[in-house]
Amino acid sequence: MNEKKSDTISIVVPCFNEGASIPAFYNELTRVFGEMDAVYELIFIDDGSSDDTLFVVKSLAKRDENVKFISFSRNFGKEAAMLAGLEASTGDYAAVMDADLQDPPALLKQMYAELKKGVYDCIATRRATREGEPKIRSFFARLFYKIINKISSTEIVDGARDYRLMTRSMVDAVLSLREYNRFSKGIFSWVGFKTHWISYQNIGRSAGETKWSFSKLLLYSLDGIMAFSTVPLSIASVFGLIFCLIAVVLIVVIVAKTLIWGDPVAGYPSMMCVIFLLSGVQLFSIGVIGQYLSKTYMETKRRPIYITRETNIENMEK
Repeated sequence: MNEKKSDTISIVVPCFNEGASIPAFYNELTRVFGEMDAVYELIFIDDGSSDDTLFVVKSLAKRDENVKFISFSRNFGKEAAMLAGLEASTGDYAAVMDADLQDPPALLKQMYAELKKGVYDCIATRRATREGEPKIRSFFARLFYKIINKISSTEIVDGARDYRLMTRSMVDAVLSLREYNRFSKGIFSWVGFKTHWISYQNIGRSAGETKWSFSKLLLYSLDGIMAFSTVPLSIASVFGLIFCLIAVVLIVVIVAKTLIWGDPVAGYPSMMCVIFLLSGVQLFSIGVIGQYLSKTYMETKRRPIYITRETNIENMEK
């Protein structure tokens, strides 16, 4: 009787200046797979790093044939890196992980065991707490999840990480969405499939500093809102309707006061305040429309989501 071959799990690891974290991550991951009935395919994506990330990855690839890498021509962002890794993956299952050990490799054993039961298509992780994170950042993160779940039909779990293990069918579904402006947390939810969530305590980085500043997270959250909701456009329209009604009422009141009581029209300061208010609302509405238009513009240009400069994966070499 032929022995059944072990499943292959593709591990996609986006990297941007993670040279100091990769050795510890690799050692921990290989230790975990030594305890699992599965083999790994480790795909590092060098997202235009300026440190020794690519050198470290190449060193690993020389001594471990299961280590693959894709090096971008410049920094295209984590979303592009995740897409490239999933496109290159060939395993029966695929996982997305960060190299800084904030996504604990030890959870893979539990995730794989749950997925093998055949009930779920995805085992995803979420942070149970935000300990160690600045309070202002935690406040806005929770606010973002509340807002997007109110205005979008796609549910995004509070504290959701990109760290998840997916079946090949779900990976193929994610890859079928070729949009340029990508928000993977929303994409993972939008494609559906049965997902089981695992919570774990927040873990600090093993080395280096976070690449996500508050401003970058804010812009990323706005991208997510615009990618999965058109409510901001409706809000702009509602603002316009409300202020048109207010203007009509005020005109009627002013005309009535002038005709009946001969009350002169005055109040330069108040008039300027109204002008500034209405101008602000108009600019806000135009800005919202402009953001959606800019996203549409980028989609129609059909530029590649990423450009590969170097790789050891034969079918991706260009």
